This record gives sequence, C-alpha cells and structure tokens, in this order.
Amino acid sequence: MAAKAKAKAGGVKRSSYFKIEGDKATIGKKYCPRCGPGFILAEHKDRVACGRCGYTEFKK
Repeated sequence: MAAKAKAKAGGVKRSSYFKIEGDKATIGKKYCPRCGPGFILAEHKDRVACGRCGYTEFKK
C-alpha cells in the first residue's frame, strides 16, 4: 500500500516583510526586544510572538 501524500502548508513570502520606499527597504514588522535586531515577531490574530525565545505581546 502506498502512503497518502500530505498537502504542504503554504508559507509566508519573505518579501512581504519589507516595504520599498524609493531606493530603501524598511521592515514592516517588529523585532523581538529580547533577541534583538534580526529576529522578527510573528503576527497572530490576537498576539505577536517570537519563535526563538517565546516572547509574546497580546493585542488589545
């Protein structure tokens, strides 16, 4: 019997993290205050969270 193939979850395009203004690219998301620059907080429906350290801010 052949195993049934699972559907892959769609990923987020990294280009959606940045905004292009003229000849500069700025980040549209927040960095983690614990881990520092380079670690972007993931946006959820009710919170933003860091996948590295677990830092979470809840939205109001």
